[in-house]
Amino acid sequence: MPEHPSDVRTDAKPHRSLFERLTALISPEPENRVELLEVLHDAHGRNLIDADALSMIEGVFQVSDLSARDIMVPRSQMDVIDISKPIEDWMPNVLETAHSRFPAVEGDRDRVVGILLAKDLLRYYAEESFDVRDMLRPAVFIPESKRLNVLLRDFRANHNHMAIVVDEYSGVAGLITIEDVLEQIVGDIEDEYDFDEEEDNILSIKEGQLGPRWRVKALTEIQQFNEELGTSLPEDDADTIGGLVASHLGRMPHKGDVVDIDHLRFEVLRADARQVHVVLVEKLPSAEDDRD
Repeated sequence: MPEHPSDVRTDAKPHRSLFERLTALISPEPENRVELLEVLHDAHGRNLIDADALSMIEGVFQVSDLSARDIMVPRSQMDVIDISKPIEDWMPNVLETAHSRFPAVEGDRDRVVGILLAKDLLRYYAEESFDVRDMLRPAVFIPESKRLNVLLRDFRANHNHMAIVVDEYSGVAGLITIEDVLEQIVGDIEDEYDFDEEEDNILSIKEGQLGPRWRVKALTEIQQFNEELGTSLPEDDADTIGGLVASHLGRMPHKGDVVDIDHLRFEVLRADARQVHVVLVEKLPSAEDDRD
């Protein structure tokens, strides 16, 4: 007797063909992120997706792995305005750096009292009475450990573009913008005010468990690196730090790769399918240090 339509199960899985079942046995679906990335790299190798698409997919994964401390602008590199001083004292710096937002401090970098939008300074030239304190927007404070994917969601939900990063002692450790986070996905976002200045290639950050650490742009020339840090990395096989890391790995570096060279540990912080972007360098103890 045929089944009544109401007796037919509606939650049954759709029937798969013999070919689909055989394909699943031969090429099982990726079970973790590493396997998924391998599938994506294979797809790129077979020209199914281009390098830009692969780079952005890898960037999405990186955003969930990185925290604010990994990409923030360190405290020493922050461009701030000190509202305890006359506006004429810091206005030239505002014009020179041409940022759209500035943390406003009161005498000390740990005393961030708000965020000043550069466009609000137009009122300074249009009004006879101007109080910069009235122009400040509330500052958002986040811990160094905050994950970038969570931060990006907060930025979008609260319509914020900048956050002040604080350390475990509530001191200012640096700042981070929504542009910094998006660059992890889509690559560097350049505008007419971005400058590739060599002095920004190597930034000293908080010392690690093994020794001093630096965040280094992968395109930094080895010669500049050696001159600034007093090292003697070889320049025979590569001209840049990224090229040196790739040469020692024997392949295109991926985010998370680690290699030790001449008492220095190099960890790839940012990379895509085409090149390395940022490397974390940590000084390792030497045999002489161990004897001491």
